[in-house]
Amino acid sequence: MGIENLVKNDLILTRLDALFNWGRSNSLWPMIFGTACCAIEFMSAVSSKHDLSRFGAEVMRFSPRQADLMIVAGTISFKQAPILKEIYDQICEPKWVVSMGACASSGGFYDNYTTLQGIDQIIPVDAYISGCPPRPEAIIDAILAIQQKIKAGSIKDRHRDFKGLLDA
Repeated sequence: MGIENLVKNDLILTRLDALFNWGRSNSLWPMIFGTACCAIEFMSAVSSKHDLSRFGAEVMRFSPRQADLMIVAGTISFKQAPILKEIYDQICEPKWVVSMGACASSGGFYDNYTTLQGIDQIIPVDAYISGCPPRPEAIIDAILAIQQKIKAGSIKDRHRDFKGLLDA
């Protein structure tokens, strides 16, 4: 007279957080912010050979208001940093960020006055992809890592205490 009767009548019990996170993790809408050779490598990750759509990230969006995953691929200069921050701010919550390649993650071999030494100085990053340029398999691995982070997370504010260089 307990849970057995409920399951027999096809009723499923779960937490609302878990249900939302399951839906979010399997329907990512990435927006690529590609500035260099990493963007070309990303194109091969969404091609038919590697097919990123098998992992729930099929719908590419080029509008921040329709995306929930931002993939920054390539070198970011200090002139581009305010634009990147503004685009990040336009993405609705909850949102996730992937830093793709050596240039976006750490400035790469551009150690000069014009290049931002990692996008984590202006926006919070959830996953890093190493390589110059990274292989498509590394991009798929980062998508899977983001999905695991979403499934384990909560719908509360995740980056509320983050302060970047451009934050007041």
